[in-house]
Amino acid sequence: MGTPDFAVESLRRLVEDGCQVVAVVTMPDKAVGRHHDVLQQSPVKQYALSQHIPVLQPERLKDETFLSELRSYQADLQVVVAFRMLPEVVWAMPRLGTFNLHAALLPQYRGAAPINWAIINGEKETGITTFFLDHDIDTGQVIYRQSVPIHDDDDAEAVHDRLMLLGADLVLRTVHDVEAGQVHPIPQSQLQVDGPLRPAPKIFKETCQIRWADLTSREVYNFVRGLSPYPAAWTTLNGTMLKIYQVQDLPQPSLKGRENFASDSEFLLPITGEDGRGLAGTLLTDGKSYLRIACREGWVSVLSLQLAGKRRMSIEDFLRGAHIDAKCVI
Repeated sequence: MGTPDFAVESLRRLVEDGCQVVAVVTMPDKAVGRHHDVLQQSPVKQYALSQHIPVLQPERLKDETFLSELRSYQADLQVVVAFRMLPEVVWAMPRLGTFNLHAALLPQYRGAAPINWAIINGEKETGITTFFLDHDIDTGQVIYRQSVPIHDDDDAEAVHDRLMLLGADLVLRTVHDVEAGQVHPIPQSQLQVDGPLRPAPKIFKETCQIRWADLTSREVYNFVRGLSPYPAAWTTLNGTMLKIYQVQDLPQPSLKGRENFASDSEFLLPITGEDGRGLAGTLLTDGKSYLRIACREGWVSVLSLQLAGKRRMSIEDFLRGAHIDAKCVI
C-alpha cells in the first residue's frame, strides 16, 4: 500500500526479490492539468501495472466493496509505505499483520512530514523504522530501526532519496524476517529517546512562509533546505510570492566573517534600527551577483529562487531581470 515515488522503490525490491505481491492499493487517479481534465496515475500504480499486478484504488477504506476485494487476495502480510492512515478492519486483516515503513527514528517525528521537520529542526541524524500498525498514528511496536546522517548541505530531496533506497532494503529484510517468525517487536515506550519528542505534522502553504523576525540565519538556512525543492519555503517581494530553494548562512558579521560582505558600509550595517526595532527582512543587493536578507540574527544570501509565474533560477539570472533597491524591506 503506497502512492508516491518513495513507495515505488520498496515495491520494486519486493517484486525483483521474487516476493508474491498479490495486489497493490494506492490513491485514486488525480485530476491534473489546467482544466483538471487529465487523470494522473500514482507512481505506485504505474509501476504495478508495468508488472501486471492488480491495483485497488478505494475512495473510502471502509467501503465494503473494497474490503471484500481486499479479503479475496488472502494476503499473509500487508506492507505500507507512504500511504493513508488505515482503519483496523484493514490493518488487522492479514494473518501476519501489517507493517509500515516510516522515514524517521520512531518515536521521534511521528506524522506526515518527518524528513522535512528533521532538517528544519537542524537534526544531524534521522533514520528509517519498520513497525506494526495499531490504532494510533506511528505508535505501533517497532520491528527495526536504522539511523542515517543528515549532512549540513542536505536538502529534503537528498535525504528523501537516501531514505528511499535504505528503506527498501529494510522493507525487504522485514518481510523475510516476519515470514520466518524471527522478529521481536519492541513497544516504543521502551526505546531510549534523547530530549523531548518532536512531531512531524503535515505541511501546508502557510507553514512554508519564512518569518524573518523570528528566525536566526542558521534557522532560516535549515528551514529553506528542509522544504527544498518541494513544497519550498517562500516570502514576498513587492507583494508577489517568492519561493526560495537555496541560501547560504551568513552569521552576524564579525571581523572574521568580513570577507562575506562587499564593503565596509555593508559589513557595518546593523540589523536593529536606531529605535530598537528589528530590521529583519531588510535586503542588501548589488543588483548583479548577490541578494542578502537580514534575519533575527545574522543574514542569509539567496542562491536559488523562483518568482511566481517564472521558472526557478540562480540569483544572478534573477537579478539580471529584476529591479530591487538596496536596503528595501521584504
